[in-house]
Amino acid sequence: MNESDRRLQKRVQDELDWEPSVDARHVGVVASGGVVTLSGHVPSFADKITAERAARRVRGVKAIAQEIEVHLPSEQQTGDDEIAARALKILAWNASVPKEAVTVKVEKGWMTLTGTVDWQYERDAAERAVRKLTGIRGVSNMLVVEPKVQPADVRRRIEKALRRDAELDAARVTIDVEGGRVVLGGRVHNWHEREVAERAAWAAPGVTQVEDRISVG
Repeated sequence: MNESDRRLQKRVQDELDWEPSVDARHVGVVASGGVVTLSGHVPSFADKITAERAARRVRGVKAIAQEIEVHLPSEQQTGDDEIAARALKILAWNASVPKEAVTVKVEKGWMTLTGTVDWQYERDAAERAVRKLTGIRGVSNMLVVEPKVQPADVRRRIEKALRRDAELDAARVTIDVEGGRVVLGGRVHNWHEREVAERAAWAAPGVTQVEDRISVG
């Protein structure tokens, strides 16, 4: 490991230690050419997601290899049927998730969401709603986005959203639209700007797929 990799490794480790909502005592970090590998184990799936999100915030991180395992404490091990029942209740109470649009399957603590929604934000909201449930080891979001409308001005809407965002230099991002598929290109300063651009693309009406080719650096 060269000096640059060691510095990046240290920055990621410091960010994990600083993040109050994740127990990172047993998380290992290796950096190589901007690619950060997270390994070890955490006590919940929420901790795993938070650890990855914290690593992405660090300057110089270009990609994440997520190898963290979820080791549930014995008192948090819950039956699959109980986890599924809790998930259905949470989804039913979530105003951002269409009623009865999501089917839940839980097998050995791993939850799979299936069904069809109109918007990407509904797909994301369903996953966010369930991934903090006690007892789950992971979530596979298989929800399909099938919008009822396909507006012709998808590109214009995305461009306006990027220009409104103070955290992003919109001129550095290129946008190509083919039906409901959006391809983002260009180069931004850091990983956070890349995520901002991708979120803006997903938020546009009619978008069913986003291919993020934006470079960082």
